[in-house]
Amino acid sequence: MENSPVTTNPALADQRNDPSFENIWQELQWRGLVHNSTDEAALEEALAGEPLTYYCGFDPTASSLHLGHLVQLLTMRRFQLAGHRPLALVGGSTGLIGDPRQSGERVLNTPEVVRGWAESLRRQIEHYIAFDGENPATMVNNLDWTEGISALEFLRDIGKYFRVGSMIKRDIVAKRLESEEGLSYTEFSYQILQGYDYLELFRRYGCTFQFGGSDQWGNITSGTELVRRVENVRAHALGTPLVTNADGTKFGKSEGNAIWLDSELCSPYTFYQFWLNTADADVVERLKVFTFRTREQIEDLAREVEQRPFAREAQRQLAWDVTSLVHGEEVTEKVIAASQALFGRGDITEIDEPTLRGAATELSVAEAVPGETTPVDLLVASGLVTSKSEARRTVTDGGAYINNITVDDGEAPVSDHAWLHGRYLVLRRGKRNLAMAVAQLTS
Repeated sequence: MENSPVTTNPALADQRNDPSFENIWQELQWRGLVHNSTDEAALEEALAGEPLTYYCGFDPTASSLHLGHLVQLLTMRRFQLAGHRPLALVGGSTGLIGDPRQSGERVLNTPEVVRGWAESLRRQIEHYIAFDGENPATMVNNLDWTEGISALEFLRDIGKYFRVGSMIKRDIVAKRLESEEGLSYTEFSYQILQGYDYLELFRRYGCTFQFGGSDQWGNITSGTELVRRVENVRAHALGTPLVTNADGTKFGKSEGNAIWLDSELCSPYTFYQFWLNTADADVVERLKVFTFRTREQIEDLAREVEQRPFAREAQRQLAWDVTSLVHGEEVTEKVIAASQALFGRGDITEIDEPTLRGAATELSVAEAVPGETTPVDLLVASGLVTSKSEARRTVTDGGAYINNITVDDGEAPVSDHAWLHGRYLVLRRGKRNLAMAVAQLTS
């Protein structure tokens, strides 16, 4: 996995760290990306000195990365822009085990599934960091150094450096040990595997710095301790905060579903709307973490939020920046045009089918039979009104629209040619109440 292709994402060429900061460490602190670390002064000095090699790991526990991973990918890029050399680790072996969860044992996926997911993650990671230039990234897979080692070798050569007393004190381990489910030795051993990664990357690449989410801090420091014990070398570590909303809720979840970076799992339309709907209380912090806008630019947008919150300029800039980075500017422009057209400010027939399909996931949807279903039926079935009598009044008052065209006759079946891409109708009541009808597919 080391021979990774050159990254072709054009957005990388425009990315810069903010020159108003003395060094990358100061910028990370301002952006709120420092939660915990090994010796802070020593790490800041190391990052301000000669280029160092660092790594961040991504376990293939699903087929796609999500917004939590995006924090780490952008942090990797910030360090790379500061002149340091990244190692992007895909956990082909740790993905077979899985780190302990807050509750319940992980389902162990087959090696074939994990291998496919690892390849999918590798392709995604290549989009966010550069694999060419003066300090190119390198892709690594920890299966390369664990697959051939025997259990006896692992226990003798690596396990002897770990103390059980320290391992069971780590928060997640302690919680699981006290739970009814308990903790299997399989998941308990995860921190040893991750510590071994750091040691191998030090030996192979001279890696002396690892970072990840603060929930991984125990696993991360298992590596710094192993490098110190075995090689007598100071290894550095950083834990970035878990991003939460101002109300304390977990960030990046919508009704229990992650906001994935894969457009097949989360449409660009849904992705853009997620950022556009960011609360005023959260948008400035999101700009700091998820964009490369400078301190001056973000402070200007912060004043916009304070003085003209109704304009939602900060949200629109945030949504543009992150969606363009993940899905490209062309797709983002289509999504914005579609958003406007859905509310009558553009040609709705120009919206492509994938974008309409994505919009359908954000709206109330009614299934319908082309040639049979009437506008009155659709208004009720979609939830835009509560009864047929209310639907008829809405039509009479001129407040019902199908594909942005005013409905004149609420009882006549919608003609076949009105269905966008043969399957969709955009329904609207008044100016802002949207829904969608989707044609039932016949077998």
